[in-house]
Amino acid sequence: MALPLVPFWFLRHGETDYNAAGLSQGALDISLNATGRTQAASAGPLLAGQGIATIVCSPMQRTRETASIINEFLNLPVELEPGLREVVFGGMEGKPLYPWFSEWLEGSYTPEGAETIFQVLERVEEAMERVLTTARGPLLIVAHGGIFRALRDIMGLPKQGLTPNAVPMFCTPEEGGWQVRLPPEAE
Repeated sequence: MALPLVPFWFLRHGETDYNAAGLSQGALDISLNATGRTQAASAGPLLAGQGIATIVCSPMQRTRETASIINEFLNLPVELEPGLREVVFGGMEGKPLYPWFSEWLEGSYTPEGAETIFQVLERVEEAMERVLTTARGPLLIVAHGGIFRALRDIMGLPKQGLTPNAVPMFCTPEEGGWQVRLPPEAE
């Protein structure tokens, strides 16, 4: 698997009540909580002036709400990309992420009614290839933690580790592989 060698910004949606409680959301269409709205508003100024031309967003409520708040600072077109929706976790949605989630990431366990990690990797790669080659860039991708884990794997980076809510990350292809950096103000 490989992504087009096009730099992009990635931002996981702001916090939801499920995030705060350590619960799996998956396909549940949850809105941001007050903390998540504040996080999104804080990310807006960090992204302003970065040359972003288009926002590409998962169609889920928490990502659309995050993109809308950030767009108060950017005033850009927003394109919805269904391939960037969060992972369907089936019977584990609304339940604690651990201990099953690590096994799902490694491909050794798939909850009933859920997507496999391999299906997610394929979907995310196809969606990112589509948006990186067709949308006017530089792009800001607003999506989910599960999507960024898949992206990290596709970029040849470790997929373990939590993706922080509403922290902008600049993903760049460089000699030796992809790099993910935070803007200096976010560190």
